[in-house]
Amino acid sequence: MKAVVGEEALSEDDKLYLQFHDRYEAEFVNQGYYENRTIFESLDVAWNLLSLFQREKLSKISNKVKDQYYMRAQREFDENRNKGNMPGDKK
Repeated sequence: MKAVVGEEALSEDDKLYLQFHDRYEAEFVNQGYYENRTIFESLDVAWNLLSLFQREKLSKISNKVKDQYYMRAQREFDENRNKGNMPGDKK
């Protein structure tokens, strides 16, 4: 979509979906060859990625599950962002 209309023509939601796509590929799918993640670590990565979206946008996930995991993921995401530990941050 970015190639068709140009990045400047994308809405903020479109840009967020593109960011999610890029991070999903880099952080979730592209597990390193020697990385041996547990299912729980993979779920933590997934929640960190989902925390890019506002809670209300995650309409297919039950409120009970979001109550249990969303805030934790958002808090950890904010802490990492404040520490400068986000993917793509220059050190």
